[in-house]
Amino acid sequence: MPGFLFTAVMGLLATWVDRKVTARLQYRVGPPWFQPFADVAKLLGKETMVPEGASRLVFLGAPLLGLAAVTFVGTMLWTLNVDRSASFVGDLIVLIYLLTLPSLAVIIGASASRNPLAALGASREMKLILAYELSFILAVFTVVLKTGTLLIGGIVNYQAVHGLTITSLSGAIAFLVALLVIQAKLGAVPFDIPEAEQELAGGAFIEYSGPALAVFRLTRAMLYFILPSLLVTLFLGGIDVWFIVKYIAVLTLVILIKNTNPRLRIDQAIRFFWGPVTVVAMIGFALALAGW
Repeated sequence: MPGFLFTAVMGLLATWVDRKVTARLQYRVGPPWFQPFADVAKLLGKETMVPEGASRLVFLGAPLLGLAAVTFVGTMLWTLNVDRSASFVGDLIVLIYLLTLPSLAVIIGASASRNPLAALGASREMKLILAYELSFILAVFTVVLKTGTLLIGGIVNYQAVHGLTITSLSGAIAFLVALLVIQAKLGAVPFDIPEAEQELAGGAFIEYSGPALAVFRLTRAMLYFILPSLLVTLFLGGIDVWFIVKYIAVLTLVILIKNTNPRLRIDQAIRFFWGPVTVVAMIGFALALAGW
């Protein structure tokens, strides 16, 4: 504790908040709080179909890779916030690396399914990673420059003494960049291009069913808890007595972006991240170098 069970429960509750707020914005009632749990339980009771000619090991192993990565990230993030002395050299870099694995799991699983629509979804996911990862790294290392440490515990300690990272100009810019990037990492509108149900009928997940699909859905739900928590850690002082308020504030921003923007084409998303987002991230990084 905290581990898989804690992160999974909190992530599923976060997706319920997302669905409930979305419903209210559309003048609907929305689902009850237990609906995300019921959805996962229902999928776990279904049969898993493996496409003919697909590698069974790769096809079924890919979802587990993503689930293992987010479980480890959730455990690390909370452990290092609660016990800051447990931080180890470069733990932030390890965290960034592990956060790429859920997207790689989608690419691997979709590529193994031998479905052209899934392959198209995998191609879009790969392009998205190449588009947003530079901006994300620049935003994170803006915080590293501000705090002077690669330790998660050290970043939290710095904010406890010197104030929140987001209160500086470079920190505010980095926060906005990171917020847009986690929207893409969550596969939420306007960056849900790899799934795109209206175009690709589920895209990367079109051949998945039963427990394998449940694992992918659960991984996505856990990211709904982990990624806003990461932003709280880097920019808003870490996990403390005000964590719930800060987390809900970040999650609300994610939901509002999701519900006020249309889906982008993959070329538009690439130009967006490689263009204005990267430029803004570089400006924030330069301002951090200048002490702003």
